[in-house]
Amino acid sequence: MSLTLIDQPQKLSPGAWRSSNPGLPDQLLRGAVDLHCHSGPSVMPRYFDHYEAMQEASSAGLRAILIKDHYYSATPATELLNKHFNHLGVTMLSGVPLNNSTGGLNIYAVEHGIKLGARLVWMPTFSSANHINAHKKDAEFKDKFPQTKKKMLDPVPLSILDAKGHLLPEVGPILDMIAENDVVLSSGHLHISECWPLFEEAKKRGVKRLLCNHPSYVVDASLDDIRRLAGMGVYCEHSMCMFVPGSKFHFYQPSELDAMIKAATPEKTILGSDLGQIGNPRLVDGFRNVIETCLDLGYSESQVRSMVSANAVALMGL
Repeated sequence: MSLTLIDQPQKLSPGAWRSSNPGLPDQLLRGAVDLHCHSGPSVMPRYFDHYEAMQEASSAGLRAILIKDHYYSATPATELLNKHFNHLGVTMLSGVPLNNSTGGLNIYAVEHGIKLGARLVWMPTFSSANHINAHKKDAEFKDKFPQTKKKMLDPVPLSILDAKGHLLPEVGPILDMIAENDVVLSSGHLHISECWPLFEEAKKRGVKRLLCNHPSYVVDASLDDIRRLAGMGVYCEHSMCMFVPGSKFHFYQPSELDAMIKAATPEKTILGSDLGQIGNPRLVDGFRNVIETCLDLGYSESQVRSMVSANAVALMGL
């Protein structure tokens, strides 16, 4: 995706915080919330499990992390961790991914997950037709996106739209259940063209908590799309793994992150790690690095805190 930088506001001197307040990144880590943690057990190669993720988050003073697995809901695990390890001071969250392994657009999976305590529902991710098409069109996709440890069955492509571009009938009841229970709706890996009818219908049905994960990647949203999403009340979450040097998925430069943040505004931007993969930086290191990048870009302490904590707190209703 080609990103065009927009007008830049007056900034602080780059790196001024390094001499005036070198401990600021660690201060901003305390109370941070990660809505995109890829811990295990998983069929994907992960460097830590759910409990170890909780420990790592606790060591840096994070307030909460949301476990995302493309193949199952980790809610049973998070409920156990919250019960038995609450002394670590980290609230563990999870959601329901609507992929092939959970039955696709399966309202029974949504109901079960919410009854267990799931706080978010992802529309199809790995099983989405858009994700699969992106894989087919890009010969290097396997190097740009995590792969399973062992070959899995080929996915059945999922969309939320019929051949005429209308929402499938099974989507409406799922949106009603999300609204009734006041949990978060994520657009998953749907194409941006699918996001518009999804979010419009969701708002009509009373869904109040809306999220678009990594809009610039796979979802294929432009800066104008990001502005429009934010204008609809959708939080735009950008993946730290795509901005951190040393990450296998380091696709973007600080100037591009700057443009994405300004498109949605810091008030509608969430920065999540999207980390946990073997061979990538650790979750806390990713957070610290992107916090430093944002400070170097001239964002204020309160703006950075919004993007790594307060916005996620508001979205999740913590």
